Amino acid sequence: MASRSKTTTALAVLFGVSGVLHFVRPTPFEKIVPKALPRKKELVYASGVAELACAAGLLHPKTRKLAGLASAGLLVAVFPANVQMATDLQRKGTPQAKAIGWTRLPLQIPLIKWALKASRETK
Repeated sequence: MASRSKTTTALAVLFGVSGVLHFVRPTPFEKIVPKALPRKKELVYASGVAELACAAGLLHPKTRKLAGLASAGLLVAVFPANVQMATDLQRKGTPQAKAIGWTRLPLQIPLIKWALKASRETK
């Protein structure tokens, strides 16, 4: 059985849980889709499918390279939703929610780095 780093496994779990939540509780995700984009529910479902595919791909060595690259790309693609969330919270959130919203933005950087690192794992 091939091994993978704990970071890659954690990233796969993160994508898996988030992907499932896109289907179980889509409304919070719909709220953070940037205002200019149409068909919010469809975008939420599409990103949920993408997250589940990335999660599965990260777990297998034969698909890890592509899944790692796709994961990094997905994190970049959904960054505007995180900005939308932070902006919305700035207007109507509690001080704690505001802090969480803005703190999430720079946390995308290590997630992207982890995804790119996972794409280079050979085992």
